[in-house]
Amino acid sequence: MDRAPAAGQGRTMDIRTARRRTIGAVVAALAATLLPWQSAAAAGGPAAAPPPEVLPSLRQWQPGEGEFTLTDRARIVLDGVREQRTADDAKRFAGELKGPAPVSRGRARSGDVVLRQDASLKGALGAEGYRLDVGDRVTVTAATSTGVFHGSRTVLQLLNDDGRAARGSATDMPAYRERGVGVCACYINVSLPWFERLMKDMASQKLNQLWIEAKVRSDTDPESAFWGYYTKPQIRSLAAMAKKYHIELVPEINSPGHMDTYLENHPELQLKDRDGVASPPRLDISRPEALTYYTSLVDEALKVWDTRTWHMGADEYMIGSSYPDYPQLQTAATAKFGASATPDDLFVDFINQVNAHVKAGGRSLRIWNDGLVGHNGTVPLDRNITVEHWLGGGAIQQPSGLLAEGRPVMNSAYSLYLVRGGYTMQTQKLYESDWTPLSFEGETLPATAANLTGAKISLWPDSAAAETENEVEAKVFMPLRFIAQATWGGPKPSDTYAGFEALARRIGHAPGWANTDRAPLADGTYRLTADAKALAPGADSGVSLTRGATDGWTLTATADGYYTVRSERTGMCLDAVRGKKYLGAPLEVGAELSLGTCSGGARTQRWQLDAGAGALVLRNAVSQLRLTERAGDGAAVQTTGGTRLTAKSA
Repeated sequence: MDRAPAAGQGRTMDIRTARRRTIGAVVAALAATLLPWQSAAAAGGPAAAPPPEVLPSLRQWQPGEGEFTLTDRARIVLDGVREQRTADDAKRFAGELKGPAPVSRGRARSGDVVLRQDASLKGALGAEGYRLDVGDRVTVTAATSTGVFHGSRTVLQLLNDDGRAARGSATDMPAYRERGVGVCACYINVSLPWFERLMKDMASQKLNQLWIEAKVRSDTDPESAFWGYYTKPQIRSLAAMAKKYHIELVPEINSPGHMDTYLENHPELQLKDRDGVASPPRLDISRPEALTYYTSLVDEALKVWDTRTWHMGADEYMIGSSYPDYPQLQTAATAKFGASATPDDLFVDFINQVNAHVKAGGRSLRIWNDGLVGHNGTVPLDRNITVEHWLGGGAIQQPSGLLAEGRPVMNSAYSLYLVRGGYTMQTQKLYESDWTPLSFEGETLPATAANLTGAKISLWPDSAAAETENEVEAKVFMPLRFIAQATWGGPKPSDTYAGFEALARRIGHAPGWANTDRAPLADGTYRLTADAKALAPGADSGVSLTRGATDGWTLTATADGYYTVRSERTGMCLDAVRGKKYLGAPLEVGAELSLGTCSGGARTQRWQLDAGAGALVLRNAVSQLRLTERAGDGAAVQTTGGTRLTAKSA
């Protein structure tokens, strides 16, 4: 995590061979065939009607004559649907269509939208493919509930503009089985509403994997439960969201590096150098209890995430240092593997032991590739661990070498990163260069491989206070659509990036996507009161809830959907810059809020108004902590709870 290119900061399922070969053959056939609207022009004749404008573009399209029109008589008809999941999806789909339609079973009629499920087609369509037929009715046929769901996303794009669609047929399936987004909610807390909007948009683009690095509030280790965590009910809510949108979650707790949010209160587990100076982010893997501690966190987390896959990171363990600074690692390696052993052996063995642990629970493991940089030991990494390749060059093993060893490999290239306050992927450049998942950092593969799983974009909070989550949401709009297009594998929807973006903006967000604007109050000056107390400036540029105060506060909406809160008495703005910070974010629960010189660029001065039942709570846009009164002196502090305020015009 915490990745930047110069300083090095920053940052599957196995498919059965027979199924993989079948899908691969179909996909190869699609890729090798001139599409109808291309072949006509190539033969010198008039070009056929272009395919429907949907994202990601259809892998194959056979145009028909005329068009289908959705009317208020349309029904959603279930044909051959036995799975409750498909029926539940159909109910939501009916509400998403322009002009909601009732769901029924039985014989379809002209004007209906038919969702057909036939398990016998799995060999032809795979787990996610579908057949689309647009005639006097619209029919989606798939082998699985996920295939039907993907087809319904295409239908929404076809019909939710003016209710009309060109007639024709398509066979559509992904080129890569993993098409993802990664979100490091590490150190900081990213709100659940933000995650649900992301998942809705992912589903609309047929993206199927969401990696989240996040801390679960631990009962096993209560001392690690300082802010930035998610409660277990919140994690279960995320898991339910993902299931609803046919998205696989891949959770991570990084280890043995980047563990300071767990080890801060565990000095006995922190790696210490030859002078006895502790490194809070590093777990001391020379100690037997290190593995026990980490796997206890994994077990507790997986009970609530309930996923098939676990990511342990395993990156940047020695960033800014080197193994000789920690001689106990060499000593432990020698004791375990003999005189020729190196600290690399101990490191890889730690990963393999975690792999054995999660495999015993029926799960698979993933790591970042840079943990293998310069590996000169004799202990090989287990072949069934998926390697996510983000960093290239130097002594790093090339993707072709990893693939040749039979390892599952995912393209998580640095060029696909969006970093708060740092590098942002050059989406236009990637689109215009015809980027595909074959293009890694440091190497472009000549052809795909069965164990190349796909690609993902990654969102990192390296400078967490540099952007709000609403700004990140706006920034990710085109990258998300680009990675969907690149991994689904259909023909480019436009020769130019401008055309691609125009199409994406025209299609817009998924139906039901909630606008990021959170402005329940009009701009103006208000008294913010809680019973007999009111928010007022305090001593030493502090803020307090004071009995009898009559101060006014000017609320002004910001461009990214929050408010600034300015004191009329002092002319200064409510801010959250005190207390302990991680990645520049003020995350200490109980830290005093303050007044600072108003700055339009200061994200810590942006406040979300959580409104309900005639009252509101001020939540900081960066920390996601709420304003409340500290017992005893009334000072305004930030916390996970919050004081309900009434806003009255001043």
